Parts: sequence; structure tokens; C-alpha cells
Amino acid sequence: PVVICPGFCNDSHDYETDYHQPSLDGNNDHSSLKSVLAKRGFTKSQIYTIPVQRHDWIRSIAGGLLFDTRNFQQCTTQPDGVAYGWYIKRLKEMVDVAYNESGGQKVLLIGHSAGGWLARAAMGDGIWSEEFIIRTSDRIRCLATIGSIHQAPEQDTTTCVTRGALKYTNDHYPGAFLKNDGIGYVSIGGISTTTATATSISSVEESKNDNQRVAYTSYKAVSGNEKYTLGDGVVPIEWTQLLGSKQIQLNNVLHSKHNYRATAVTTSATQQQQQSWYGSENVIDQWLSFVLEEANL
Repeated sequence: PVVICPGFCNDSHDYETDYHQPSLDGNNDHSSLKSVLAKRGFTKSQIYTIPVQRHDWIRSIAGGLLFDTRNFQQCTTQPDGVAYGWYIKRLKEMVDVAYNESGGQKVLLIGHSAGGWLARAAMGDGIWSEEFIIRTSDRIRCLATIGSIHQAPEQDTTTCVTRGALKYTNDHYPGAFLKNDGIGYVSIGGISTTTATATSISSVEESKNDNQRVAYTSYKAVSGNEKYTLGDGVVPIEWTQLLGSKQIQLNNVLHSKHNYRATAVTTSATQQQQQSWYGSENVIDQWLSFVLEEANL
């Protein structure tokens, strides 16, 4: 079975509902990630997605501000606290459902964006359930992350977009933490948009390229500085690669299906390239085989 872990501000339907996506060859691909996986031999009824609605993510901001104010402001939030605890609870519940409904088969986790580091937090120290004496390796076979953030900001940690929850995860469960327990790890990142650096434009606002401007702002927020210029348009490539995992870098891949229409920044201002996201029909085969290998499938 497979459990898809949605990214920040994403909805479960983003991964389950077929949608309109022009592909690189000009044909239309209407396949969701779930459908793309099913085409490759996964049983569709055993492809699960953590139930998340877009408005649920308000909890990660408003909940932290209102009910965990000090930690949220000081970037010392813990992943099982108010801001993200609801997500980790649903993730573990869905993994248990997938495991039980498949007759006791270990689960392949696919974590998109924030879903990747939150999956690491949920996997924790290797104890899945103290009450029932279950180890994480009894439930999970492999974690594959696509476009996930795996590092806290380099300089000022108070700018962390996860408000400290990722730093806590890295401090307590660094890298491929449960690899020796037999769990596989694959981290996949995309190189799509080259951002404008502070030396190439006097201000972000002066850039006429919307994708360039968004990427610049996002990379700076994620990394804590301006020097990182390559990534999937949201996360710089260096931040997607998890220490100790099988690391994969893909060209012409965007962060999510919501920005797959973004254009690549090239040496020619008029040159544009149609691109796809990690779960696209024409992209998934570039990383899925490595995941299956790590998962011993």
C-alpha cells in the first residue's frame, strides 16, 4: 500500500482527482498522482491520501499563534504540538488503516513538500506505538520525499518557515534516521527555476518575471539567505536532499501541479519551456524505480 502525505496548503483532492495538465509533447494529461501510480501497477484501492482540506492548514499558523504563542514566535515549535500535531495524528492513523486493510503489508510513504519532513517527524525515534509495542519499521517500508524541505535556515533560525518544527525533527531524528531499522529513504528534488540574485536585480519587486520573483522570495525564506538560486520554484535543490537517503535531482520539474505552467528562466528572456511537477505522467518514472528499489519492491 501507498500513503500520500500532502504538502503545505494542499488538499487531498490535489493528489486524487484527475486534472487538466498540458504535457511536454503538447498532449493533455489528466492524471492525478494516484492515477499515475495505479498505471504503474499499484492497486488503486490501496493508494491512500492523508485526509486534509486546504483550510486545515490554518491550524498550523493560527493554532500556533493563539495556543503555542511563545514557541511559535521563538521558532521552538515541536512537530507534535498544536501547529502540526493534527497532521501527524492523521498520518499515523492512515498508515495504520493502509497496513490493516492490506493484510499487514508495510506502507510506502510518499511525502510531498511539508508532507516529507512531517512524515519523518511522525516516524520519530522508531517507536510507532508504545501502547501496542509496535516499531515504525513494522509499519513503514520506505519514505520517498518529493520537493520537501529537509534543512532549517542556515543563518537566522528565527525565520524558519516551520517555526522550529523542522529543526526539532532534524535535531532528534536527523537524516535517514531509521535506515538501520530497514526503512528505505529517497529524497527527490527538482531544478526548474533559476532565481534572480540580489546582485542581478536591485530589488525583487523590479523583476518582471513572476516565477523568478516567487522563487527568489521562497528560496530566501527557506534557506535564510540569498545565495541559493536553483530549485523547483519553491524549495532550493540543496534543501530537498536528505542526508543518508538515496538522493535524486530532476531537471525541468516544478514544485506542485499548481505551478507546473511556470516558465524556466533561461539566457533568453523570450524562451519558455513547458514543465511538469513531480507527480506528472512524464516525470514519475525518473524517480519511482529508485523508490521501489529502496523499498525492496
